Amino acid sequence: MAVSVLSWRTAVFCRSLKGISSSKAVIPVHSLLQTASYNPKPLRLNLRDPYIPDKNSEKTPEWQRTARYDGKLFGRYGSASGIEPASLWPSHEQLDRVVAEENEWHPPIEVMLKNIKAKQREETEKCLAKEKLIAANMAKMPKMIADWRREKRESKLKLKEERSRREMLLAEAKARFGFAVDPRSPKFLQMVAEIEKEEKKKRKIMKRRVREEQRGATAPVTPPAASS
Repeated sequence: MAVSVLSWRTAVFCRSLKGISSSKAVIPVHSLLQTASYNPKPLRLNLRDPYIPDKNSEKTPEWQRTARYDGKLFGRYGSASGIEPASLWPSHEQLDRVVAEENEWHPPIEVMLKNIKAKQREETEKCLAKEKLIAANMAKMPKMIADWRREKRESKLKLKEERSRREMLLAEAKARFGFAVDPRSPKFLQMVAEIEKEEKKKRKIMKRRVREEQRGATAPVTPPAASS
């Protein structure tokens, strides 16, 4: 063993010297020393007495009882592992799963073209639907703008009416009590409740009067009786 290692180192050293003499490049001395002193560790593979775990033993871990570990043992020791090569062949379920994964990740060209066409068709339908929605919204835009302006005018008018009513109530309270009243005071709130009650009563009377007038206008006119 020592003679073979020495012969190998001598051959490597001679080749290095031959390369130096044939080329003008300068190689550092430490590189030559590293090449000459390189001694790789041998592969510690015990083929005479390999370690084969006992699957029936309770001390054997679960990961050493799997088919994957059997494959590693057979790949390392071969027939010395005592494992039947036929047992390492995948089952029908595993083969079906492999075929399904292959078809999913690497489908045939016909399936790929079909998927591309379906995706393009879907994107085209989405674009058409989006354009249709935009056109419909643009058609509604004038009415939406008119409604928005009308609501804005109504909101301003309502706010103006509320402000005018508030000023009128404050003036009424000042005229009634002789001094400016806080709109949050109980006196002011009671006065507002009374005024609203009176207004509600007046609106009720007006509605009743309008109904009576409409009833009188629609009542049939009885002709006078003829004199004998």
